[in-house]
Amino acid sequence: MSNAVAEIESLQPEPSAEFQGDWFTAPPRHEEPENLPSWYLELRAQAWHQFLETPAPFRTDENWRFANLKQVEFASLKTGEIVDEIDPIIAETRERGLRDVAARFIFANNRLVLSETDGLPEGVICEPLIDALLAHPELVRTHFMQEPARLGGAKFAALHGSATLSGIFVHVPKNVVIEKPIEVAHWAGGDGTTIFPHALVIAEAGASVSVVERHRSLNESDATLTIGLADLAPEDGGQVQYVCVQHLNDHSRQVQLNGTRVGRDAKAVSGFVNLGAKWIRNESVSRLTAPGADSRMLSANLADGDQEFDQRTLQLHEAQHTFSDLLYKNALYDHARTIFSGLIQVMPGAHYTDAYQKCRNLLGSDEAEANSMPGLEIDADQVKCSHGATSGQISDEEIFYLMARGIPAQRARQMISQGFLNEAISHLAGEELRDAIEQRFEERFAVLA
Repeated sequence: MSNAVAEIESLQPEPSAEFQGDWFTAPPRHEEPENLPSWYLELRAQAWHQFLETPAPFRTDENWRFANLKQVEFASLKTGEIVDEIDPIIAETRERGLRDVAARFIFANNRLVLSETDGLPEGVICEPLIDALLAHPELVRTHFMQEPARLGGAKFAALHGSATLSGIFVHVPKNVVIEKPIEVAHWAGGDGTTIFPHALVIAEAGASVSVVERHRSLNESDATLTIGLADLAPEDGGQVQYVCVQHLNDHSRQVQLNGTRVGRDAKAVSGFVNLGAKWIRNESVSRLTAPGADSRMLSANLADGDQEFDQRTLQLHEAQHTFSDLLYKNALYDHARTIFSGLIQVMPGAHYTDAYQKCRNLLGSDEAEANSMPGLEIDADQVKCSHGATSGQISDEEIFYLMARGIPAQRARQMISQGFLNEAISHLAGEELRDAIEQRFEERFAVLA
């Protein structure tokens, strides 16, 4: 062992009494190269230290208001086994994913099983994160986990930082437009398995890229945990769209933390689509750092049974003449619960800000529960801001209208709910992507019949 590595490992304290079992005697590790950059090793060790020292979420924390804290536990987690049967995973990803892509990556239990990059323009760096750390360490360092977890997920972010080598790095040089999306699939299996998908996406001036990330389960019985993080960096004049489509089994949990830094005259679109999982926690922060920055935040979610979808957002305006717009839509059935907490924060000096926030909940049963907490803090002049949340049930008039045209009542409810969710989906770029998401929702609604 080198002295540098020994010094880094000495930063790791003993696990606290909160965490017992072999998994937490050291940070989770998979096989990895020996020549990872020293800055990354130090960051990883510091993240593990932060994970152990950061208190678990507690009920009186405003960032965890209404949350089911029974879902926030770490003791039963472990690293996943190597998946030997990869052909079915590849076939399923291609069959259910996008057909026309610039690149495709498939991971199973944190390990890369497929990489296809033939459709990328010249000059684009698009490769697994572990390869980028070796080939372009300083380029990765510029944006890797530079945005703190501000909305309550600091402990999850620290655990992710201590473990992640799974995921992709995308750097699009000046004036290069990638016409087709990059698709990344992360599969998880094995009871208690934890995966740590990471996406770092940089677009330089005049560049444009769209990344679609899918989270799936290897089977319908294993309870897994996905702790993902996306660093999105449209630099001055660049454009980035990132969409996370989650369709895990009903026993699994997911945490997805997005940090977006939008430069001058740049545009970011950050989207969530949730169809599965027992419990999810999505946190999305968008920082508008220079004039002309434009951020769109979208989410479309279908929850039934006893699912709980917990989403927290921050639209942070730090400069003049910036724009943000958030639209989150939830359709709930049975005993499902959703939580939305969103804040528009206009910092001192960020004059002429335009910022908008809407959360809409459609309740498909009397037992469904939607909790919404929109917020607004303004410390600047000449701003246009609005925020609000609504919850309501499908009206009898709408159902009667469709039934009068020969559509059964249950199908009428599904059509109304799907149309409700499609409003958020319609703002995503890419017709094939929109069609694919709508198809997934149609399949989920069919199961509800």
